[in-house]
Amino acid sequence: MSPQIELKGKYTIYNDANEINEPVNFLLSIGGDGTLLDTITAVGDSKLPIVGLNTGRMGFLAYNAKDEISSMLDKLQNGEYKLQRRSLLCAETKGNLFGDFNFALNELTIHKKDSSSMMTVNTYIDGECLNSYWSDGLIIATPTGSTAYSLSCGGPIVLPGSKNFIINPIAPHNLTARPVVIPDNVKIKLKVEGRDPEFLATLDSRTVTISNSSEIHVKKAPFYINLVQFESQNFLNTLRKKMHWGNDVRN
Repeated sequence: MSPQIELKGKYTIYNDANEINEPVNFLLSIGGDGTLLDTITAVGDSKLPIVGLNTGRMGFLAYNAKDEISSMLDKLQNGEYKLQRRSLLCAETKGNLFGDFNFALNELTIHKKDSSSMMTVNTYIDGECLNSYWSDGLIIATPTGSTAYSLSCGGPIVLPGSKNFIINPIAPHNLTARPVVIPDNVKIKLKVEGRDPEFLATLDSRTVTISNSSEIHVKKAPFYINLVQFESQNFLNTLRKKMHWGNDVRN
């Protein structure tokens, strides 16, 4: 049986970040990277530092293991940590389909809904045509999202502070259509076309249905997310550990 975390004393339960009316120093995310992504909508532009306690598998965002919780809390109390800024993207659509949560830490994905037919995503950077991607979909990823869905689709790994976006097609029909890394100070316009009347647009774990001929405008969000890091924790160490780089699989 897995060990349980017992909370002693009195504490308040909140269902929405807007209900919090007292000082909060940290948000503790207990779960995997997906759980931490879900906390982004609660934190928003408040700059409230997020601490990830990893009970999942990968842990690119939730750095801290379950058996480190005691030392982790001590370090937080003693101020033995640093904050790493992570940039986000935001997506604007006609009708404001994503509502107040039109931002993502990992990626925006446009993909097929329920058909085998491919779709075309006409992509423009600052008004200039980049390409018309004939594929199963398209990913616009942040540096944080470079180790998520984009990576599984053959995209490059980008360090968190790189100030870039990655444009990465999903299963493109034209094999010369490769991932492109661009500055994050540009504006991206996506025009979706295809045989099907509807497609899906996903911001991290939030999905909406978009109609044929929809336009989505993507740009860097005007705020950032603070992730708490402790001594010896950094992105390169995490890459080596999670990707098993340097390990001889024969041993």
